[in-house]
Parts: sequence; C-alpha cells; structure tokens
Amino acid sequence: MDKRSVDRINELAALAKQRPLTDEETNERHSLREAYLKAFRASFRAQLDNTVIQYEDGTKTPLKDVHKKQK
Repeated sequence: MDKRSVDRINELAALAKQRPLTDEETNERHSLREAYLKAFRASFRAQLDNTVIQYEDGTKTPLKDVHKKQK
C-alpha cells in the first residue's frame, strides 16, 4: 500500500471526527481500509512464513512446518 493511500485513510478519519462523511467518502474509506488490511495480512503472513523456531538443541524448524504438524 502506498503512502498516498494511507494518508487518504488518515484524512478521511480526521474528517469523520469533524463531520459525518458523505456516502462517497464512506465508500472510499471502506475500500481503502480493505486494501490496507489485505496488504497488512499478506505482509504479516510472509513474515510468519519466514520465521524459524530454534530449539535448545540447536535444531531449527520453520514456523510453517510447526503449524502443519499441529493440525
């Protein structure tokens, strides 16, 4: 998500505190928030997929393998 979109989300949030948003602004805020959440989830999933658990004996297991074993 680019900085301009995040700035627009913040701008709409500030406007919502000052006055009710128009339907167009509400729809724009909703779509921008959805895009932000999608990007956040993808980034967080990538971070988790690259996380490794290191045990006391020195062995390392990727977190995604640990998650699969628990199912």
